[in-house]
Amino acid sequence: MTATPDRTPLPERENATANAPAHQDDVQDSLREVQALLARQKRVENLVHRQVQPEQHGDQSPRQELIENLVHKQHLNSLHHALDAMHSADIAYVLEALPLDDRLQVWDLVKADRDGEILLEVSDAVRETLIESMAPSELLAAVETLDTDEVADLAGDLPDNVLADVFRSLPAEEREELRAAMSYDEDAVGALMDFDMMTIRSDITLEVVLRYLRHFDELPDHTDQLFVVSRDEEFQGVLPLNLLLLRDPETLVADVMHKETLTLEASDKADDAAQAFERYDLVSAAVVDAEGRLVGRVTVDAVLDFIRENAEADQLAQAGLAEEEDIFAPVMDSVKNRWSWLALNLVTAFIASRVIGAFEGSIERLVALAALMPIVAGIGGNSGNQTITMIVRAIALGQIGEESKRRLFRKELKVAMINGLVWGGLLGLVTWWLYHDWKLGLVMTAAMTLNLLLAAAVGVAIPMTMQRLGRDPAIGASVMITAVTDSGGFFIFLGLATVFLL
Repeated sequence: MTATPDRTPLPERENATANAPAHQDDVQDSLREVQALLARQKRVENLVHRQVQPEQHGDQSPRQELIENLVHKQHLNSLHHALDAMHSADIAYVLEALPLDDRLQVWDLVKADRDGEILLEVSDAVRETLIESMAPSELLAAVETLDTDEVADLAGDLPDNVLADVFRSLPAEEREELRAAMSYDEDAVGALMDFDMMTIRSDITLEVVLRYLRHFDELPDHTDQLFVVSRDEEFQGVLPLNLLLLRDPETLVADVMHKETLTLEASDKADDAAQAFERYDLVSAAVVDAEGRLVGRVTVDAVLDFIRENAEADQLAQAGLAEEEDIFAPVMDSVKNRWSWLALNLVTAFIASRVIGAFEGSIERLVALAALMPIVAGIGGNSGNQTITMIVRAIALGQIGEESKRRLFRKELKVAMINGLVWGGLLGLVTWWLYHDWKLGLVMTAAMTLNLLLAAAVGVAIPMTMQRLGRDPAIGASVMITAVTDSGGFFIFLGLATVFLL
C-alpha cells in the first residue's frame, strides 16, 4: 500500500480553514471595505499633511512626521486585519478590482505564507504585475509553499533565475514531477494533472485501508476515491470512499473496487477530459502513461478552471482582444493588446471600400467619400465592441465601483485617442496616395480619431447605464454600439468633408 502524502504544511492548512470562502455578496462587501479603507487613508493623510505645516526651509517637522506615521500605521493595521480574515481567492478578487498603486499596497500587506495561493488565484494579467513587484527571494518563498502541479501552473510567469532556484530546492522526485508537468501543452490533460493522490493495493482488506488513512491529518482535496495500483504502479481500478465506509471491513479491496473506470492519458486533449467530467459527473479521474502506470489524477476543480479560462478566452477573442487584459493596466499595454485586431479590421474594411471605389471612374467625387465611409464606421464599431467587452466583463465580476468609473472613462478615451491618431494617420496617408488630395487625407485622420473617441465614450456609457437601470449590461450592447458608431461615423466624416472639401 502506497500513498502520495499531502505536502502542504499543516499551519498553512489551518489558516486556509479559518479563512473560508465567502458568499459573492460578502466578497463585494470585502472589496468595498478595502476600497473605503484605502480612500480614507488617502483623505486623512492629505488632511494631516495640509494641516501640520513643515518648519522653515521646507524641512518636515518631527511633529508632522510623527502624526503622519501614526495615521499611516493605523490605516495599514486596519487593512491588514481585513485581509487576514479573507480567503485567498477573495483577496485575489480584490486585487483584480484595484488600480495598480492600490493593488501593490494591498499586496504588500498580505501574509507572506499566502502569496503562492493568491498568485494561483489571480488572472494572468494581474499576476504579472504582482510578480514584477516581488524580489526573487520573496517569489522563491511563495513558490515553495505550493505543490508540484501548482508550481507548474506558475512556471511560465516566473523569472528564469527564480525557476532555476525552485528546481534546486525540490527533492529529486518532485523535480521530475515538475519537469513532467511543464512538458505538456496547456490544452493537454498533463497540464491539468495533480500528483497529490492516495494509492492502495488490491490484496488488503478495507479495515487495513481505514487504519492506514487515519494516519493522515486530512486527505488531498477532492478525494472521492482511492486509486488501486500494483507493486509496479500499474493502475488496476478505483475504490470509491462510499464503498470503503459501507462495506464489511473484512472485505478485500479487490472484491469491491471498480475495475472498469474512466482513465485519461497525459497527452489527451483537456477538452475531451472536460467533456468526460461533464458527461459522467466525475470528481476525479486517474491519469496513466502509455504502459498503464498511474502518474497522477485530474480533479473537477482543475477542469472547471480550464472550462472557465477557455470560455473567457473565446469571449475576448470574439471582440478582437489578443489576451486577457487587466482593466487597470497602463494605457500603452491596453493599446498593444488591442492593436492586432484593429490592424486586421483596417485591412478588411479598406478592401471593402476599394470594391466600392472600383466604380469611381464613372461618377463624381462624392462617391470617393462614400467609398471611404465604411472604413470609419467599421473601425469605430470594432473599437467600441472591444471597450464594451472589457467593461461588461468587469461589471459581471463586480470589479467596477463608483470611484473606478471616471478612471476607466479617462483611460478608454486615451486608448481611443492613440489608436485614432496612429491608424487614422496611416489611413490618411494611404488616402492621400490614392486620391492625391492631402485635405481628404486629413479629413480621414480626423474622422477616424473622433469616431474612435465616440466609440470609447459610448462603449463605457452603454453597459454602465444598463447596469444603473437594472438591466443586463451585455444585452443589445453590440447592436447599440454598431448603430452609434455607424451613424456617428458617417455624420462626422461627411460633416468634415462638407466643411473642408466642398
